[in-house]
Amino acid sequence: MGISTIVFFALHLSGDPVRLMVPPDATLKDMDILRHELGLDRPLYIQYVEFFENLSRGDLGHSYVQNRPVLDIIRERFPYTVRLALAALLISVVTGIFIGIVNAVFRGKWIEKMFVPFILIGQCLPAFCVGILLIMLFSVQLRWLPSTGARGLKSLILPSITLASLSIASLAQVTRANMLEQLEQNYVRTARAKGAGTPRIVIWHVIRNAGIPIITLVGLETANLLGGAVVTETIFAWPGLGLLTIQAINARDFPLVQAIVLFVSIIFIAVNFLTDLLYVIVDPRIKLEKESA
Repeated sequence: MGISTIVFFALHLSGDPVRLMVPPDATLKDMDILRHELGLDRPLYIQYVEFFENLSRGDLGHSYVQNRPVLDIIRERFPYTVRLALAALLISVVTGIFIGIVNAVFRGKWIEKMFVPFILIGQCLPAFCVGILLIMLFSVQLRWLPSTGARGLKSLILPSITLASLSIASLAQVTRANMLEQLEQNYVRTARAKGAGTPRIVIWHVIRNAGIPIITLVGLETANLLGGAVVTETIFAWPGLGLLTIQAINARDFPLVQAIVLFVSIIFIAVNFLTDLLYVIVDPRIKLEKESA
C-alpha cells in the first residue's frame, strides 16, 4: 500500500500524459476532452481513492496507450522476464558459487589470482557496458549470436550473461568470505585430524554451514531478476517487464506503471518469504517462531 501510494503521487506529479497522447496539431479543447475521458481532470485525492477502490477489487485499470487491461499486458510480458531471469540466475549461481569455493579452498594460489580479475570486472562494469561489449564481439565482429529480440535460445545467451555478470561477482565474494570463515572453525580441524580430505569437508560440512548468507543473496538476486532487468532488456530489446517499464514511463502510462511496480513488489515479498522458509531447511537450528517458555 505504501509503495503504491508513493508511485501514484510521483507519477501524477511527473507531467500530463495527455500531451504525449494527442497529435501535434491537437487543440486545447481536444486535450480537455481526452483528459475528461481518462478521468484526469478530477481532483487528485478523488483519483487516489478510486485507484485503491479498484485495486481492492483486483482491477488495476486500463493502459492509456494500448487501451487494454494492464494485467493482460503484464501477463504477456512476464514469461519473457521469467525466461531471462532463470537463465541469468542459473549462470550466476553455478559460476559465482564455484568461483567462491575455488578461491576459498585455494586461497593465495595462482588459481585464485586467475579468477580475481573476472570478479573485479563484474563488479566495476555496469550492465550497459557489458551488454554493448558482448554485442560488439559476438554479434558485430563474430556474428555468432543475435543482438536483439527473443527469437529462440541463441537470443537468450547474451542478455542472460549480461544480467548475470554482477550477480556472479557478488555471489563469488560472499561465498569466498563465508567459506574462509568456516574453514577456520574447529570442526574443520577435527575433520582433517580424522583423515577427511578437503573435497569431503567442503561438500559435506563447510558449504552447508556457509549457506545462510549465500541463500540470502540468491533470494535477493532472484527478486531483482524477476522484477525486470530494465537496462539489460532495453539494450537487447528483450520484450519483458523491464523494457515494458521504460516504455510505460516514457509514455506516462500511469495505470501500467503502477501495476508493474505493484507486481514487482509482490514478487520481492514472496521471494523473501520463501528465502526465510529455506533457512530452516538448510539449518535446522533456526526456528520460525519462538519456543514457548
